Amino acid sequence: MQHQETNFFKEQLRTGEALYLPSISVDCVIFGFHAGQFKVLLLKYKHNNKWALPGGFVYKDEDVENAAIRVLNERTQLKDIFLQQFYLFGDVERSKEKHAEKLLQEEGIEDIDAHWLQQRFVTAGYYALVEYNKVKPVPDALSSECTWHSITDLPDLIIDHKQIIEKGLQVLRRQLNFQPVGYNLLPEVFPIKELQLIYETILGKKLDRANFQRKILSYGILDKKEKHYSGGAHKAPYLYSFNKESYFKALENGLAKEW
Repeated sequence: MQHQETNFFKEQLRTGEALYLPSISVDCVIFGFHAGQFKVLLLKYKHNNKWALPGGFVYKDEDVENAAIRVLNERTQLKDIFLQQFYLFGDVERSKEKHAEKLLQEEGIEDIDAHWLQQRFVTAGYYALVEYNKVKPVPDALSSECTWHSITDLPDLIIDHKQIIEKGLQVLRRQLNFQPVGYNLLPEVFPIKELQLIYETILGKKLDRANFQRKILSYGILDKKEKHYSGGAHKAPYLYSFNKESYFKALENGLAKEW
């Protein structure tokens, strides 16, 4: 599979200018939650050992959002992922780091300075929320690894990808005031403390347990299930699941109260 993708990419290096919209790319901040940590999926490039967000270019006959969906599917093997565009990154300095130069040299590309990969790109940033255990990370043709990293311990990233992650987290944090979160991050049934931990991780602060439960339950997006008998009966927490209809209605119409 990856061998075929590698050959395909080598062909695209030579024909990409005819295939893709000029100067536009997409980069995807794929968030997951595991072992009490908020994580992001990253690729490690073969040619410079730096890390990068999953991303790609936009075919001339393709919607920009569909390009982001394609990238997400190829890297995670998931479909129907929650996806949202959050910013357009167009700083004139972002393209001055010619991180593709070594790659083009290794591929024997002539006239590197004139190659389409060396032009200035603006990139549309998308963030996605996925259930960690359902993701099957797949490197692309340029990468040796596709792995999860804690947002508090990021490796060396190309160009402005660290800033893209930080901006995605900032926007997600702000949107917690208007939209629910958790449906794509948790298993089907979960204790409410797991949902609280996600909110605390995104917000970067502790939340009072009683206040959180009262507020989140007031939105009507959770259905209470049976108790989770992991210890003594008096300590067993209730399990919850998201009410899909109410959850997506809240996504569309917004929440009434800020955090």
